[in-house]
Amino acid sequence: MPAQLPTGDPAPADGRLPGPARDRVGDRPLGIYVHVPFCAARCGYCDFNTYTPREAGGGDATEAYVRAAIAETRLAAQVLGERRPPARTVHVGGGTPTLLSPAQLGRILDAVRDEIGVAAGAEITVEANPESVEAASLAALREAGVDRISLGMQSAAPHVLATLDRAHTPGRAEAAAREARAAGFTVVGLDLILGTPGETDEDWARTVDAALATGPDRLSVYALTVEPGTALAARVRRGAVPAPDPDAAARRYEHADAALAAAGLHWYEVANWSTGPATRSTHNHGYWMGDDWWGIGPGAHSHVAGVRWWNVLRPASHARALAEGRSPAAGREVLDEESRRVERVMLELRLVEGLPATVLHPAGRAAAERAAAAGLLDGRALRERDRCVLTLPGRLVADALTRDLVD
Repeated sequence: MPAQLPTGDPAPADGRLPGPARDRVGDRPLGIYVHVPFCAARCGYCDFNTYTPREAGGGDATEAYVRAAIAETRLAAQVLGERRPPARTVHVGGGTPTLLSPAQLGRILDAVRDEIGVAAGAEITVEANPESVEAASLAALREAGVDRISLGMQSAAPHVLATLDRAHTPGRAEAAAREARAAGFTVVGLDLILGTPGETDEDWARTVDAALATGPDRLSVYALTVEPGTALAARVRRGAVPAPDPDAAARRYEHADAALAAAGLHWYEVANWSTGPATRSTHNHGYWMGDDWWGIGPGAHSHVAGVRWWNVLRPASHARALAEGRSPAAGREVLDEESRRVERVMLELRLVEGLPATVLHPAGRAAAERAAAAGLLDGRALRERDRCVLTLPGRLVADALTRDLVD
């Protein structure tokens, strides 16, 4: 089943922003996210808004998507108006963006450049499954202006990949990373998943070692979450596989943090490490810092000047709305100050720079003092810089700690 949309107010047919938001366009950096909703097959753990090309209508489903994405790019330029800054980042995710051809992806990127504008030196990233790229297609993506690639390695253990329903074979992700480097990508990143049922500590150690052997510039580590409605959730429910073990997940996170630090990659967000500031994901940093972004594609979410909206889920509905001259937004909400404060606590706390303690209410400040005493926050940073900065033990319980601090 595809992802579910949140509830909210109706979105205007022309996509127009409320007056106060229009006046603040350009106050924050702008990122563009392009959601490509296609996958060759749906992984059992995934609850993203994805479809096989056949589910999306078959035939020219991908070409219809490209036309709709370009049309939404034009809409974005109209709605954001003359105050819009050029995009600082363009991130193409999914799904599996590389199920589109490099030429199709290039047309979408060209539309973003022509309609919205892209800043000089902008970060342009494409996500890819290892089996969906090869040397020639990577070279073509680089020629189209993509300078960063994020490869979904997930694991080096065959049985773990099988449990996750991943299509690539062990070793393919590492080979794709080397091919991307040879193609001239300036940042090559890998994504890993820890805590899959059946994974052992030894499996995880081998996965981390294999990822580091490629010399990545950036590496993401996500603990497996069993999302309701997924095939994996059904398997756990009927006892076919065990639920993820939180103690094992914590142990493996600590192993990854130590191994990555020894290799010169240091954490900059709870689930992300890089070789330095230049190789961090500026696009994701924009999300964490409450910047503006426009999400293109079915199910994509956007945020501009405190207004959040989300597109219809299905590719055909998304394309139909744009063909009829309507916004594909299914709903939206205007965030009040307290909602924005809560989101700031939730997101900025995850960063290595931490969260200004001035954002906290008195109860949250008291919780921060307790967390520092317990070793979950850096006590010196709180005392001397008035910032809430997670320690390694704090990163392991970041979600629970966030709930304490938002009070």
